[in-house]
Amino acid sequence: MAFQLGDDDSQSMNEMNLIPLIDIMLVLMIIFLLTASVLNPAVPLDLPKTSATLNEIPPEAIQISIDKDAGIFWDSDPITMEELAVRLQQQSATGKDPSVQLRADKDSKYDTVAQVLAAASQAGLSKIAFVNE
Repeated sequence: MAFQLGDDDSQSMNEMNLIPLIDIMLVLMIIFLLTASVLNPAVPLDLPKTSATLNEIPPEAIQISIDKDAGIFWDSDPITMEELAVRLQQQSATGKDPSVQLRADKDSKYDTVAQVLAAASQAGLSKIAFVNE
């Protein structure tokens, strides 16, 4: 047995089901939006002209550390005082005037710190900062 709505007379439906039509419309709209963005990837803009200059990149900082046993480290590589003087001369020769960040252990000898400062001064590096935590 089938369900019947209304009389046996052939009545037409009062309402039409619009949900499948709306679904198809939404799918087509998404497809058109995607293809339109692929065909025209850039929006033409008339941007104003500026006369900005490029900012100069700051030179890298040299990390020198001194531990409590008078060991000297360039970044994390252990070096001797002679190697330190050579590297500082090389950095000074580049002409970028890099800054030296000196980290010294609180139990390190003042003599080692003074030698590192003297080597940096002899190399012509004037930007020296003490780093503590």
